[in-house]
Amino acid sequence: MPNPNANAYPPLKPIDLHLLLALAQEEQHGYGLVQSIERATNGVVTLDPGNFYRVIKRLLADGLIAEAERRRAADVDHERRRYYRITALGKRVLAGDLRRLHALVKSPAVRTIMREWAT
Repeated sequence: MPNPNANAYPPLKPIDLHLLLALAQEEQHGYGLVQSIERATNGVVTLDPGNFYRVIKRLLADGLIAEAERRRAADVDHERRRYYRITALGKRVLAGDLRRLHALVKSPAVRTIMREWAT
């Protein structure tokens, strides 16, 4: 059973972060998610179906995403497609991880390194 306390979750794995960010925009089916992540990362992150569905299963089990209950009218031909949505817990976990990453990027150590690398 998922832990409803978003603070109990460790930092998100990069693929989890990308999936939750994509689903925070809109409900999507599996192939649409793969495409969204590839576009958002300029092709740096590509997912093979086996790995993708293992991640989906884990996020479902953790309660961070759920299967969407409604289908879009345009997808009547694709009744076998499963749509996913981010849950309220998933939103809280994502927000917490984004706050953590924001604090990291704004830290003095990172700023120093970025200044050194920029020259």
